[in-house]
Amino acid sequence: MNDRVEQIRERLEGELNPLHLDIIDDSASHAGHAGALSGGGHFQATIVSAAFDGKSAVQRHRMVYSALGDMMTNEIHALSMKALTPSEHQTKGNP
Repeated sequence: MNDRVEQIRERLEGELNPLHLDIIDDSASHAGHAGALSGGGHFQATIVSAAFDGKSAVQRHRMVYSALGDMMTNEIHALSMKALTPSEHQTKGNP
């Protein structure tokens, strides 16, 4: 696993204490893209955390961006995320 994925994982685990966390580095499929040329990666994340309970989608995304901090301006060019509560995750048929 690459260093950026590990950094993302460490920051999200430290701030959000997720019950489930899946991070995919999709940077290779964006080769040649302006963001990729500047060094920023493209990532997909599924984050399941009780910290999201009672929060809107916008609030959840802000929590994730806050946890990632300066990575959002340097190492991460694009982040697609699913930020779910544990009950939402179970409702969607996930363990």
